[in-house]
Amino acid sequence: MFNIGPYQIDRKTILAPMAGVTDLPFRQLCREMGAGLVVSEMVAADPSTWGTRKSRLRIQFGNEPAPRSVQIAGYDPQMMATAAQFNVAQGAEIIDINMGCPAKKVCKRAAGSALLQDPQLVANILQAVVDSVDVPVTLKIRTGWDRQNRNAVNIAKIAEEAGVAALAVHGRTRACRFVGEVEYDTIAAVVESVSMPIIANGDITDPEKASAVLEYTGAAAVMIGRGAQGNPWIFNQINHYLEQGELLAPPSFQQVGHTMARHLKALHSFYGEVGGVRISRKHIGWYSSELPGGKEFTQHFNNLESTFDQQLFLNQFFQNAINQEQAA
Repeated sequence: MFNIGPYQIDRKTILAPMAGVTDLPFRQLCREMGAGLVVSEMVAADPSTWGTRKSRLRIQFGNEPAPRSVQIAGYDPQMMATAAQFNVAQGAEIIDINMGCPAKKVCKRAAGSALLQDPQLVANILQAVVDSVDVPVTLKIRTGWDRQNRNAVNIAKIAEEAGVAALAVHGRTRACRFVGEVEYDTIAAVVESVSMPIIANGDITDPEKASAVLEYTGAAAVMIGRGAQGNPWIFNQINHYLEQGELLAPPSFQQVGHTMARHLKALHSFYGEVGGVRISRKHIGWYSSELPGGKEFTQHFNNLESTFDQQLFLNQFFQNAINQEQAA
């Protein structure tokens, strides 16, 4: 357990903020599956975007339990402070600042991990946001801009001085994107350099890896991103292993089907017919990639154009597989 401001986080597993992935249906599912904290999709600090349907959906909380964490991204201190205030007014209870995104469209605006090139601007943004709201502010970074410019320890000290409540570190530079070895040594060095909770992120895809990373780095928690895509069970699996020292059995075929059907229904309900049909394709594809016949299933599923057809095909796929198993 560790604290982010007044909030006690009772599990060492956190869902990473991922644009286009960590919407309300997925966050609710991961919470149910044991995530100690979930973070919203990235919300732009530019006020001109706040009225768009995409932005409005990104800051919907439904009946999510506290603390509700929203990630904001931008490059101007005052604009970031205003964005923090806006999101708190919408119900955010933690403001998370994105200085880790390696995407070109974010970095070309000198936001995301591009900010790591300018420690003074980092300090100005963090201080402006912390001073603007009365909720905890957290930060997500990478280890630096590139292999020649690793500055995570320095950025962590700047963050702590500004009053940031917790720091997540993806153990790669911006230039590395998602390729290559994760720098767990750098994360361990960050843990040693500051007293606030540090959250380790990068290539944590199973319970044994999570346990090893926590032990090696001394981090307070692990943050799961791509490892949770199509695999929300990973949170309970890691929690159980950390608490009991044993591996949980993987979900049964029927459990996978039930979860996929629930997730699909929630996506349709949240986004409506057109958005739900489109957005569900990637989520269902992540689940089905590990299933027998998953490739053929996904190809067919991605051609379906209605809520009814998607739900019917998913149910038929699992029912046919169960019938074949019982007949064997």
